[in-house]
Amino acid sequence: MFMKIAILAILATAISAYPQAQCALGRTYTVQPGDTCNGISGQQSVPLFQLTSANTGLNCNNLLVGQSICLADVGQDCTDVHVVGMNENCASIAMDAHIPLTTLFANNGNINDPSCNNISVGDVLCVASTAIPYGA
Repeated sequence: MFMKIAILAILATAISAYPQAQCALGRTYTVQPGDTCNGISGQQSVPLFQLTSANTGLNCNNLLVGQSICLADVGQDCTDVHVVGMNENCASIAMDAHIPLTTLFANNGNINDPSCNNISVGDVLCVASTAIPYGA
C-alpha cells in the first residue's frame, strides 16, 4: 500500500512538471493514455498543422499523459476543417472547399507541396478561404 502511494506521489509530481500550454484562447486539451497528435487533431476537429504550430516544441512521438496542449492561438484558429476521405487528394479537397490550392498549402504547412503525397485518410486539414497566419 505504501509503495502504491509513493508511486502515485511521484507520478503526480512528474505530471505537474510537464510543460503546460499557455493558450491565449483557452482552448486546451489534456493528453490521455493512448493519444496521438493525429488522434487529438481528429477528435477535436483541429488541423494537425495548427496543433503543432500552437505548441512550440511539441513532440508528437512522446506525448505525456496529463500534459496540457493548446488547440489554437489567437488569430490562428482554423474552424473550417475537412477530414480527408478515401480517394481524396489536395486538388479535390481544394475544389470541394472552393479555395485555391495555394491557400490549402498555406494553411496546412505539413502537406508536401506540390506533390501532396503525405496526406492520409482521417487527417484534418484547414480549408479556410483565407490564409491563417500560423506562427505569426
